[in-house]
Amino acid sequence: MSLEFRRKTTLSPRARRLRVAAGALCAVVASALVAGCGQEGGDQTGAATSEAAKVIPQQTTSPSPSPSGSPKLTENQTERKNLLQATKVTFDKAAKVAVGAVPNSKLVELDLEGLDDDTDRRTDASESPSPTGTASPAGTASPTGSPTGVATPGGTASPSGSPSPSGTGPQWVAEVVETDGAAHTIRIDGVSGKVIESEPDADQDAADKSQMADWIAEAKQTPAQAAKVATDKKKGTVTSMGLDTNDDDTLVWAVDVVAKDWNKTEFEVDAVSGSIVREETVRD
Repeated sequence: MSLEFRRKTTLSPRARRLRVAAGALCAVVASALVAGCGQEGGDQTGAATSEAAKVIPQQTTSPSPSPSGSPKLTENQTERKNLLQATKVTFDKAAKVAVGAVPNSKLVELDLEGLDDDTDRRTDASESPSPTGTASPAGTASPTGSPTGVATPGGTASPSGSPSPSGTGPQWVAEVVETDGAAHTIRIDGVSGKVIESEPDADQDAADKSQMADWIAEAKQTPAQAAKVATDKKKGTVTSMGLDTNDDDTLVWAVDVVAKDWNKTEFEVDAVSGSIVREETVRD
């Protein structure tokens, strides 16, 4: 092989070092380009993720229960709200009207008709049906099982939610008893406070009268005092009260109070001592 050819084909050590350095530089440049492309893609992905994060929480956030942000009312809560807002005569005023309708009488029961009627206290199997064939709310079963049944005056009480016989809307239905235990049912207009009907309980027998006479003699707490005990514990509106014995055979005032959240709290207030012996809030 000629010297000239070897000079053309054989690289000197210095030339080989330059070629290796150049190759390394190209590799570094290529890596930088790849990293740059990756970084650009990452920036785009991160930006997309950031934009999505702004939208997704809005899609997955639960809507508020109502436009005002207040909880949605149940059917019973709505019924209580509507009826109480329509009732202008308070419990204490209705109680005063009731005892005023029968001289020398004492209140033993007072209910706002059409409110939670499935828990009304009094029952009377011989009650006359209403014109629509529906039994009067005053004749529904009692949770405490009072033995004294009170017939609806004339059997004309309207079913829950329908207009009252006088066409005035809400009504209070009261039971008052004389000192001998003779009971009378008084129906009071919930708007005007006037007495709509007042009738003696013709279904009472001697045992019923004797028991009622004993109860009103034994009860040391008045309805007003029992109502105060209940509302001091739970702020709200008294919608029902009845003198009865509980499961422990204790004479109590059963008091219902509806609070501002339209839930009902049921109290049993000892009719002698005035202490609360039971309390339960109905959240429906």
